[in-house]
Amino acid sequence: MISMREITTDELHKKLKSGEPLNLVDVREEDEVEEGMIPEAKHIRMGEIPEKLDQFDKDKEYIIICRSGGRSGNVCSFMEDKGYKVTNMAGGMLDWKGDTKRKSELA
Repeated sequence: MISMREITTDELHKKLKSGEPLNLVDVREEDEVEEGMIPEAKHIRMGEIPEKLDQFDKDKEYIIICRSGGRSGNVCSFMEDKGYKVTNMAGGMLDWKGDTKRKSELA
């Protein structure tokens, strides 16, 4: 079995600060993202991922984010099985020290 790719919150923060273009997907629920999400992230709830796979490009890599890394790990496993390039943000938003915005502020 191939182990899932992971990125730490510190590694992700450095990549964002350097201006590296990244595809971030936050899979938490509405009430969770309203408390704050990484401004560059796109919000697609975990339960919506299977029906929204057409919004993903198999040639791009996606970093999947949740509260602690568990749900995002499940999403990564599901998407890897479908042929997508995904990386789990280990530790999730509980470990995130960078900027956050409420989803309503991003609209």
